[in-house]
Amino acid sequence: MKITIIGSGYVGLTTGACFAEVGHHVVCVDNDARKVETLVAGQIPIYEPGLESLVKKNVASRRLSFTTSTEEGVNHGEVLFIAVPTPPQPDGSVDLSFIEKVAREIAQYLDSYRVIVDKSTVPVKTGERVTQTIRRYAKPGVEFDVVSNPEFLREGSAVEDLMKPDRIVIGGNSDRALAIMQKAYEPFVAPVLVTDINSAELIKHAANSFLALKISYINAISEICEAAGADVQKVADGIGMDKRIGRSFLSAGLGYGGSCFPKDIAAFIAISEQLGVPFNLLKEVQSINQRQIDRFVALIREALWVLKEKKLAVWGLSFKPNTDDVRSSVAISLVEQLAAEGADVLAFDPKGMEKAKQLPVASQIRFADSALEAATGAEALIIATEWPEFASVDLAALRDVMRTPLIFDGRNLIDPVAAASFGFQYRGIGRGILSERP
Repeated sequence: MKITIIGSGYVGLTTGACFAEVGHHVVCVDNDARKVETLVAGQIPIYEPGLESLVKKNVASRRLSFTTSTEEGVNHGEVLFIAVPTPPQPDGSVDLSFIEKVAREIAQYLDSYRVIVDKSTVPVKTGERVTQTIRRYAKPGVEFDVVSNPEFLREGSAVEDLMKPDRIVIGGNSDRALAIMQKAYEPFVAPVLVTDINSAELIKHAANSFLALKISYINAISEICEAAGADVQKVADGIGMDKRIGRSFLSAGLGYGGSCFPKDIAAFIAISEQLGVPFNLLKEVQSINQRQIDRFVALIREALWVLKEKKLAVWGLSFKPNTDDVRSSVAISLVEQLAAEGADVLAFDPKGMEKAKQLPVASQIRFADSALEAATGAEALIIATEWPEFASVDLAALRDVMRTPLIFDGRNLIDPVAAASFGFQYRGIGRGILSERP
């Protein structure tokens, strides 16, 4: 099948590469000529495990190609996926100008039946707007259908999520379009849920909001654990053993971040208010998430008294492990607060350094070439991202290079008992008992 992906960002590129991998002929369209040149050369502008090799393989096999021409893309694909950015606006609502622009461009070149797919995360009723826009600008009588096919990719495991999805959601009102979509996804063995367009659009926002709710719930519990002298890890284990709840997303820490959760929660709040059904529960989810960073900084300040001119090592800048994405990263927010108080921050991240150096805060901090280099001479170590290599650090070597043995573990990666055995004073999130053991 011939497939076109309009937008070669994180979602579009991964979707295009995976569709090519299962045998479809895919053209990815992007208006950034430099990005297209890079992709044609088999290089990718993001770090995502397994994606670069997949792109190179399918470019070489000629199942995957890139262009800046929307006309070429429309002429090529039986199915046209719209995977352009949907950034947040100041009020939390979604900027749909990129979607609208692509809909007009598709309409301009449409001369025979196509299935147009909203792949970007969009507010409910966007499909209706896309349909109206294409109908307004397309040639009279041209046939098309619009469907919703939300993505459920996790950065750091996006290739696996697309190749082995736990579900495929297709929202549409046309049997012809649904049959074509099911054919496109036939190589992927997964349950397919067919819904109307509006339900499909709501599923993505509802799913991400629920996961964010679980994170904020366990973070609220962590605050109670600290006050009660309990261990949130054990509490989460006990909760998670209930099959109705599950252990995933019950890891206390600095809170959620990244390009999806903060934007999607804000958007869902705005959507619900526009529909006249305020979602106050999600406002509290946001509040708890912000409070986690403030509480953690207060914990550091309490231990160090004054942060100004204190040398602090920060491990982690990306919003999660296995990605170089620093957009809306809680780690970056933490570094910004520390720098604002005059701390001398020396940061390290296995993959996120180059993108972090492009942020405004980069002028206020320093960067190390390794985790131990960042910790050398530090008066405290702060763990902000849960990279596996941080969890397996040689504590003896770490103790030798630090000026004072203080660990503030914002991701509960280090075993507090092991840390204490090497002479560290350890503070985690919600670990009231273990953090005090001698």
